[in-house]
Parts: sequence; C-alpha cells; structure tokens
Amino acid sequence: MSADAVLWIVMAFCLIVGCPIFVSLGVASTLALILTNIPMRIVALDMLKVMDMFPLLAVVGFIFAGALMEKGGMARQIVDVASLFVGRIRGGLGITTILGCLFFAAMIGSGPGTVAAMGSIMIPTMVRRGYSPEYAAGVCATGGTLGILIPPSNPMIIYGIIANTSIAALFTAGFVPGFVLGLMMMLMAYFLARRAGFTGTVDEDKGAHFWPMFRKNFFSLMAPVIILGSIYAGICTPVEASVVAVFYALFVGTCITRELKIIQLWDAIKLTNVSAGSIIIVLGVSTLFGRILTMQRIPHQLANAMITLTDNPYVILVLIGLLLLFLGMFMETLATIVILAPIFLPLITKVGIDPVFFGIFWVITNEVALLSPPLGVNLFIAQNLSGISFERVAKGAFPYMMLIICFIIMLILWQDLPLWLPRLTGQY
Repeated sequence: MSADAVLWIVMAFCLIVGCPIFVSLGVASTLALILTNIPMRIVALDMLKVMDMFPLLAVVGFIFAGALMEKGGMARQIVDVASLFVGRIRGGLGITTILGCLFFAAMIGSGPGTVAAMGSIMIPTMVRRGYSPEYAAGVCATGGTLGILIPPSNPMIIYGIIANTSIAALFTAGFVPGFVLGLMMMLMAYFLARRAGFTGTVDEDKGAHFWPMFRKNFFSLMAPVIILGSIYAGICTPVEASVVAVFYALFVGTCITRELKIIQLWDAIKLTNVSAGSIIIVLGVSTLFGRILTMQRIPHQLANAMITLTDNPYVILVLIGLLLLFLGMFMETLATIVILAPIFLPLITKVGIDPVFFGIFWVITNEVALLSPPLGVNLFIAQNLSGISFERVAKGAFPYMMLIICFIIMLILWQDLPLWLPRLTGQY
C-alpha cells in the first residue's frame, strides 16, 4: 500500500473512532514518514517553523483580550446600547444579539467565544421575555459565526500565514461581507419573531436614554474603534493590535466597569491557555501533514485532476464549497484551513481566483460548519447555555444556516464584493 493511501486511510480511521484532530494528523503523518523513509528530523524543523510564526501571537492576544472583555462586563455594556435601538422591534432581542455579536466579534475574532459571551447574557434574557428557547439559542449560535468573519478573525490570521497573503487585506475584505451577512441575519431574526408572535420588549424613550447610556458605556463601545483603527491607520500590526486589545480590556475591566477581579483574571488566563494551546498543537501537526502532502505532490495531483474536469472558476468554487461544507460537519475550522489550504491554493491561483477572496469565501463556508451537526461547535455552546437538547438548538439555527448558504452562492457570483474595500483603501 502506498504512503498516500496510508496517510488518508489512517487519518480517516482515527477521525471515525473519535480521536482528536491533532492525534489523527500526527499518527497518519508519522506512519507516512516511516513508509516513505523521509528523515524524521523534518518533524523538529516543522515544529520550529510553527514556533517561528510571529502572527500566531495575534491569535493568543485576541483570545486573551476576548476573555478579559467578557469577564470585565464589556460584552454586557455593548448589548445594553444595542438593545436601546432595536429592543422595541419584533424580535428586538434577537436583533440585539446579532448586533452585539457584530461588535464583540470586532474585538476577539472567535466564533465560539462570541457565542459564549453573547449567549450567557442574551439567552436567559430572551427566555424571560417570552421568546422560545429554540429561537434564543438559534440566534445566539448563528450570531456567533460572525466572530470568524468580522475582523480581527483568528481563522483569517491562520489562512494568511499559510497562504502568504496580507492579513490586513483579509481583515479589510471581511468588513463588507460581514455587515451584509449581519444585516441579512437581523432580517431573518425579525421575520422568525414575527411568524412566532414575539413582540418588542423595550418601552423606554430612546432619545432620553441614549446619551446617558452612551456616556456610561463609552469605553466599551470604543474598543473596536481603537483595535481596528490602530491596524488600518498603520499604527500597529495585527500582533501589536492584539496586545493593545489586552491592555485596553484590562484598563476598562479594572478602572471603568471595575468587574475584573483577580479571580476573573485567573479564569481568563486559564481559558486562553487552553484555547491557544489547542490551536498551536493542531497547527503544528497540520504543518507536518501539509509538508508530507507537498512532498508527495498530492496538491498538484488534485489540482491537475480538477482542471481536467473543468477550468471554470465558478464550478471549482462550488466543488470546493461543497467539500468544505461536508468536512465542516466533522472537522474544526482551523483544522480544515491548515490541512486543505496548501492543497487548494495552487488550484485556485491556476484558474485565476483571488487568494484574498478565497480566504473570505473559506471563512464564510466555515460559518456553516459552526452550525452543522455532528460537530457544530456553536450549537454545543448554545445548548449548554440554554439547557435544551442539541436537536432543538439545531432546529433554531437551521433557517440561518440556509441563509448563509444562500450568501455563499451570492459571493461566488459576485467575487468583487469582498475585494472592493481593500482596493479602495489601498490595502490590496
């Protein structure tokens, strides 16, 4: 049996029996190394290569900043302001949740982290105000997917490293699709609430309460402006901006909201260690896996095979999208990027697909993965927060998942949408 076959069979077997992704990749790569007589020293070289990826520090920084912002009360303050504007609309709390996800995503870059932050606040609130648990859990799980699209985005950072593409350009390219998709989600939340008979919940005079609440929550609302503004103004790199985010979250949590105590700080550190450690381990073994794929010329073989079928970029995007939707049911977002990006990049460049557009396309496709059973990370988080069954959460998120798929089709047909803003601002 060839080393190529062993690589895929062993990895598939490990995934089927429930091994973690890093174990599956590591075992398959090790067996392939033994069978091909490739020097084992490349393992150490690839681990050093991962440790030398300076942009990875941005991932750690944004995860830590997000944990500090949640523990320090910044997420709750953002929700309070958003609720003031849309609370009286049918489904107003659902729309508030998505607005809150848009703002919070612009600070932490994590989909599951956004669900955890917004869901812990909004799911109990919606249930108390008469919304069904399915609606509350579904809208929180879906709004959280914006965390990997609205910059800064951890998957975009990983993709930028692997594709050797400007991370700042990827961040800029995520803005317009992110806000368009967010608006579509808000309309879906409104129509679902209208069909179910949910009413608005805020009867306050918006004008009378806006300025006092704005002044009270000013520092929390300025977090996205400071973090993203420092990147686009050329003051900070994404790595430096993540450090700015950490210190800003510490400042607001300790001096403004005064909710960030020693115990909350320690919890944020533990959460960051677990999250960042798992990402780095997966990236390490995935780099080795990608090296073996390259040495076996598997990416080139796949690219040539697909080219023989069609050289139409639209058809190729559809085929890749279908594959990513399927794999997203079983594999975590970062794992699909680090495994498949080296395979697909030669193909998409050969048929003239822009790598920055492809990065945005990939991230949006993985938004569906966050809502797709049996993995469905966002669904599991929303389930834990709502206390209802996984099936009921999936039912609540299903209309939004179909909405994202429709948006992916629109993106394939209108590939200039993500690239418009980077070109306008000179980022790309």
